[in-house]
Amino acid sequence: MAEDGDHWFGKQPSRPRTEGRSHSGVTRRSLLASAALLITASGVSARTVTKVLPWKPNEAYPVTPVVPGGYLFFTANEAATIDAFVDRLIPTDELGPGAKDADVTTFIDRQLTGPYGGHDWLYMQGPFPPNPLPTQGLQSPLTPRQQYRQGLAALDAYCTTTFNRRFVQLNADEQDKLIAGLEKAEIQLPNISSRMLFNAIYSNTMEGFFADPIYGGNRDMAGWKLVGFPGVRYDFRDVIDKPNRPYTLPPVSM
Repeated sequence: MAEDGDHWFGKQPSRPRTEGRSHSGVTRRSLLASAALLITASGVSARTVTKVLPWKPNEAYPVTPVVPGGYLFFTANEAATIDAFVDRLIPTDELGPGAKDADVTTFIDRQLTGPYGGHDWLYMQGPFPPNPLPTQGLQSPLTPRQQYRQGLAALDAYCTTTFNRRFVQLNADEQDKLIAGLEKAEIQLPNISSRMLFNAIYSNTMEGFFADPIYGGNRDMAGWKLVGFPGVRYDFRDVIDKPNRPYTLPPVSM
């Protein structure tokens, strides 16, 4: 996460986010490709483990596919807020579906109902230093479920007080400016860190957009198609002996 607040907006020239911000030569595709690589290397795997330790060699733990439709954790109002939020982070455009249309909200909802939502596999005892070093990682007694529940309530309270409207009722420009303020901690939400809320939604959005569709997001493999990721095809022996030729097979999910 960029500390200067320039991590998500202003780096997608197809839809400028703020007053006069632009980064020439950086496209939405290149930004998402970089994020996908980072997530593939470190992020999604931490949230999609299906069994806790101890494990036995040669054991296999098939993933239970997420059944779309309805929400198990979010209320209707919370889901609507997340839909609006992720739709500003990765909007639908000429390159393909965005986060909302790729069912990222469903992915986040299902992750929050599982071990990730309660940080079941993390050490969650104090003390929690108020100003942790970057190398210390998350330093908060709040689980992801608590971060979302308290954070979304605080966000709507802030919007109602400031704009006399809820977040979902703001126009796109107002939502963009508000999200930027959350990332830079320029907005003070009641009883929760604005940057914590932004970080949670941002990281889970990127994960849901690029994770295997079996986990509920990345519907129709929209994220994979966007960056040209072939998915988890059984093997590539039929193309290994044909170097320097375009790979034309569609991506494959688990």
